Amino acid sequence: MISERLAKLLIEQIGHELRAHQLYMGIAVYFERQSLSRWGKLFRDQSTEEAGHATKIIDFLIDVGVPYELPALKAATTRYGSAFKAAQTVLESERRVSEQFQAMSKAALEENDHTSHQFLQWFIEEQVEEERKIQSLVDLIESGINLFQAEALLDRFE
Repeated sequence: MISERLAKLLIEQIGHELRAHQLYMGIAVYFERQSLSRWGKLFRDQSTEEAGHATKIIDFLIDVGVPYELPALKAATTRYGSAFKAAQTVLESERRVSEQFQAMSKAALEENDHTSHQFLQWFIEEQVEEERKIQSLVDLIESGINLFQAEALLDRFE
């Protein structure tokens, strides 16, 4: 069984991952409204991945016998002032998520909970990839390339 402190952090993280799912879906809608379907698909796929991260935590908490309620979610916007602002919002979100997983990993070590620490390492590695991918998208948008032409380059981000 994991500590109450770590269980609470993991339950909160389910909410963070589900909010990231909503954030990515809202950004997908933003791009799709502009007929940028490949951009929309990229962010929809990422949205699905975030829901999968929440599910992975849910399954872990079930496996270690932690009872809990799912965190409540707020509405997510589908309106952004620009593609850059949308991508920058996601990058900031991913950086916060990285910090959250680092804090949970630290808590697991402090409590000598090697099972949870090992579980969290997958997420920490995943966050390195996520931040790199989103930073590359921000850089692509910031380059000034036409977003319709840039759709041909999005395969490398999938």
